[in-house]
Amino acid sequence: MTGKVLSFGELLLRITPDADGEWLSTNTLPFYIGGAELNVATALALWGLPSQYFTALPDNDMSAQLVSHLNKKSIDTAQIHYHGSRVGLYFLTKGKDLKNDALIYDRAHSAFAGLQPGMVDWDEVLEGVSWFHFSAISPAVSQGAADVCLEVLKAASGKGITISVDLNYRARLWQYGKTPQEVMPQLLPYCDVVMGNVWAAETMLGIAVEPGIHESGQKSIYLKEALITSEKLMAQYPKCKTVANTFRFDAKEDITYYTALYTGGKFYSSQEYNATRIVDKVGSGDCFMAGLIYGFYNEWAPAEVLEFATAAAFQKLFIASDATNQTVDDIKKGIRS
Repeated sequence: MTGKVLSFGELLLRITPDADGEWLSTNTLPFYIGGAELNVATALALWGLPSQYFTALPDNDMSAQLVSHLNKKSIDTAQIHYHGSRVGLYFLTKGKDLKNDALIYDRAHSAFAGLQPGMVDWDEVLEGVSWFHFSAISPAVSQGAADVCLEVLKAASGKGITISVDLNYRARLWQYGKTPQEVMPQLLPYCDVVMGNVWAAETMLGIAVEPGIHESGQKSIYLKEALITSEKLMAQYPKCKTVANTFRFDAKEDITYYTALYTGGKFYSSQEYNATRIVDKVGSGDCFMAGLIYGFYNEWAPAEVLEFATAAAFQKLFIASDATNQTVDDIKKGIRS
């Protein structure tokens, strides 16, 4: 494949207080620049793909500093849309993930949340793009952002651009009067590659998961459910040709991680990875998504794509930032045989 990979989503500043409140006495709050789609764009640029990023930012000095930082990472920021007055934030206690009370969003009235259809010339933004990536976080932010997602997906699909989506569900978003199942089924018909897990597909698309599956704890049952969900998703959305599912189970300090891929009528499952201690859970799924894009962009065999993406995601768990800093060679060395 040739052409740019465009990642579409909100740039966020992640503020990370420690769990013991030490930040109050030190007057120090660590922060990271991220956002699910920017994490993907960062990985792809690091790995040598022509990575472009679209977001909305206020036209001020802080945005200029942020954009300069991205440019230094070889991310093409030429199509960023400037309007509004603020950047989105979120607070996440150090070492926690995005699924508990340690998470606080501060994204209301951000530049990205204020996007509306008709604001952006998508013909210009999509010029030279061969792959477009977004996540289910973007339409969760506001009605305007959801409408813009549909607008750009129609434009990208009309140009024959490959479209991927990460079905990452954020329960603390979706606060503007719509449920995921009222929005996401309007967006999925445009998608060629879908990544997520069986529970996200159930929550966002209404594809039911076998009751009691969590009680089983059996890998074979989870993988069987991934195949069933993938088949149902493809039947429901015929444009979709590839579905990936991730499984990460946290038991106190222990982590078990493996993934699955369904494409070309064949089902693949990855090697299993285990760890007793990790550094940062944020961005692991984004790194997996980037790995999928990187592999398919380079026309690797599906099994090779899956093992690369899985190793990339697992290695991200040991990196204290939102995006990976591992090179392609680093990741390949970590692939389990």
